[in-house]
Amino acid sequence: MRPILVLLAAKYAGEVNDRVLNAAVALELLHTASLVHDDVIDESDQRRGQQSVNALFGNKVAVLVGDFLFSRSLTHTCLSGCPEFFDWLACLGQTLSDGELRQLARTESTDFSEEAYYEVIEKKTASLFSLCSKAGAHLAGGSVEDVHTMELFGRYVGICFQLKDDIFDYDIANSTGKPTGNDMKEGKLTLPVIHSLLTEGTPELCSLALKVRQRIAGDSEVSRLVSFTKESGGLQYAASAIADFSQKAAQLLSPDKDSSVLASLRQYVDFVAQRSM
Repeated sequence: MRPILVLLAAKYAGEVNDRVLNAAVALELLHTASLVHDDVIDESDQRRGQQSVNALFGNKVAVLVGDFLFSRSLTHTCLSGCPEFFDWLACLGQTLSDGELRQLARTESTDFSEEAYYEVIEKKTASLFSLCSKAGAHLAGGSVEDVHTMELFGRYVGICFQLKDDIFDYDIANSTGKPTGNDMKEGKLTLPVIHSLLTEGTPELCSLALKVRQRIAGDSEVSRLVSFTKESGGLQYAASAIADFSQKAAQLLSPDKDSSVLASLRQYVDFVAQRSM
């Protein structure tokens, strides 16, 4: 997903070159490194339906594998030959970590605001998509306007991507490879349940949500909160948010650009919004 966005943004603003290709590799390696480390932090034994690195080899190996991938990412960052990109990647690493820390810091918080939720996902997910499209446009020699457009495009797409992932957490059939209620079992309260709590939540349900956030809720309690979210329209609300951000992303694209590139970018947005895994 992310390297493709780098290449599409480059085509939108100019042409794909070796600098663009190295940036695409660097960003995907950084992304993969962050996932390996995330699974250690979340004590997750699965990643998209398959065993995680820490489940297969233990936390020590997983941390070292993540570090290795991050180091390789830096190698390709240097090969891009762009000092600005190196600075952006360094800032991205800090932003991703900040997002994780903010999420961890909310363990005891009784605040279920959407604002706090969006702040976390913009750092944890949207920031990477945003840099992918920004870097692609910049390294392809795009104008300041094109670089800014692609940066914002990636941000909106990244928000859509995370919102769709949040909806997958309520898939009873487990057809996406993500176990039902997995986010809640990891102490994460996402937009569907946050909206449901804000609109129809009782003191009892809010207390239950706090137990989930503190990771002391049992399976039956997680299932109850999942059912409440689905029954109170939380999934429909998240789906409408995806539609809004998808539309914002598509509207950014200039009709003066190459029609095939525009079609590919629109298909990219549609895939993120409609994907099933």
